[in-house]
Amino acid sequence: MNQSSEENLRRWRLILGGGEADGICQDNGEGDDGVNFSLSSADEAIDNALSALYDSEKSGGLGDSSPKIARWLGDIRSYFPTSVVQVMQKDALERLNLQQMLLEPELLEAVEPDVHLVANLLSLNSIMPTKTKETARMVIRRVVEKLQEKFANSTRQAITGSLNRAIRNRRPRHNEIDWDRTIRANLKHYQPEYKTIIPETRIGYRRKRSCLKDIILCIDQSGSMATSVVYAGVFGAVLASLTALKTSIVVFDTSVLDLTDLARDPVDLLFGTQLGGGTDINQALTYCQKLVGQPQETILILISDLYEGGNREEMLKRVAQLVGLGVKFITLLSLSDEGTPVYDSGMADKLAKLGIPALACTPDLFPELMGALISGKDISESQLIP
Repeated sequence: MNQSSEENLRRWRLILGGGEADGICQDNGEGDDGVNFSLSSADEAIDNALSALYDSEKSGGLGDSSPKIARWLGDIRSYFPTSVVQVMQKDALERLNLQQMLLEPELLEAVEPDVHLVANLLSLNSIMPTKTKETARMVIRRVVEKLQEKFANSTRQAITGSLNRAIRNRRPRHNEIDWDRTIRANLKHYQPEYKTIIPETRIGYRRKRSCLKDIILCIDQSGSMATSVVYAGVFGAVLASLTALKTSIVVFDTSVLDLTDLARDPVDLLFGTQLGGGTDINQALTYCQKLVGQPQETILILISDLYEGGNREEMLKRVAQLVGLGVKFITLLSLSDEGTPVYDSGMADKLAKLGIPALACTPDLFPELMGALISGKDISESQLIP
């Protein structure tokens, strides 16, 4: 048996698991003899780690032993790349209900942190032992700092550039003229005999307000929106750091909570959420409407799967009122890496008739989306969820 065939057998054995897959590989029907095949000791360790999770019905899984779980967490981190470890941890929480992984500091320290882990920690915040909360905050901060490192600069650049374009004024008053830009734009109109230019185009800026745009993030914190809440919290903190924006951050389920005062620290902001519960979008929008001071300069982003548990008709009326005031209103069905979300397509259709796009946005595209909204661009139909 050549090396390539042996590697293929090894991979199939790890995929299929033990039992009938052990021992002799039978005749393939083409005249070849059966082949004895067994795993190496290193592969047996990998197979045991996989079996503990994916053959848990047969083997008893990881059981209730904290040391056994800790060993398993250490094993998979040594056998698999980080991306695979994160998937296996997520599967362990879902398949084996190992919530104790997240309630004991020693186990929590052994877990590979990612967005899904943060969402799980936040959902357990209310029952988490005091001794675990500090460890949980450290884990969450590690994830948040990585996300900020990845997205903060691109978000600031996209928004700053869009604000500069949005506030440019082609008909400025005399004291608003940007003479440097105006001269550059009119050099072709230089009059040699007069040794001057004729400023056919004048470029300036509007009088500056303390902020140029009002952003309201209205975030559904029901259980189905868990990873979206994490990303929205990080982006909300980035937006709040820009002095040219007035950013309000509102989270809701069947109650409404304004977390704007916590926006300086995204970890505090995320710990202020309470993942799970029902959904009352109408109540949340009623609160957000009270925050609108400059409708024409306000962008309201509703992050929700649109499964309204409150008054649906009143919700639609509230949306129509906000749009009628001049508020730019969009809905993000998700803010995650997981593709097209499950959402209430009927409600999305009704919002579309009011001129409100419903988008599924990945974190990588969020800076571009915010830049387009601030600069007044239309959101293209190609971005809409069918």
